[in-house]
Amino acid sequence: MIQVTVRNSSLLRALSAAALALAAGALFAHGDVTPQAVDTSTLKQVGKEWLVKNPYLGDKEAIRIGSSAFNQNCARCHGLGAVSGGIAPDLRYLPAGQEGDEIFLQRIRHGATRDGRVYMPPFEGILSQEAMWTIRAWLETVRED
Repeated sequence: MIQVTVRNSSLLRALSAAALALAAGALFAHGDVTPQAVDTSTLKQVGKEWLVKNPYLGDKEAIRIGSSAFNQNCARCHGLGAVSGGIAPDLRYLPAGQEGDEIFLQRIRHGATRDGRVYMPPFEGILSQEAMWTIRAWLETVRED
C-alpha cells in the first residue's frame, strides 16, 4: 500500500478546485449540444400536421437516418446506443408502438423543465417532424423490455 501525504495546502486547494471544475463541467454540459441538421430528403415527407403514430416504423432508410440523427443530437445525454450513463433517461425502455410514440413526441417537441431548470431543450422548430420520427424509428430497433 502506498500512502501519499500532501503537505502543501496550496497544492491541495488546487487539486480540489480542479476536481470541482471537472464535476461542474459535467453537470452543466447536460443539454449543451448544438443541434445538427438531419437530412430527410430521401423519405416521404409527412406534412405540417403533427402525426400521433410513427410513419417510419420499420423503414430501413428512416432507421439509418435516425441512427445518425440520434448520435448527433441525443447521444451526448442519452448515451451511445441509447444506453444512458445516468444523465438522462435510457431510451431503450420507452414503450413500444403508439404509446411510446406519444411519450417520445411530447418530450422531443417540448423538452423538459423542472423548477426553472432545463433538463432537455425543446426540439420543435429545430428538428423537422420527419427527423424526430426517424429517431423514434431507430429507437424501436434498440428497444428492450
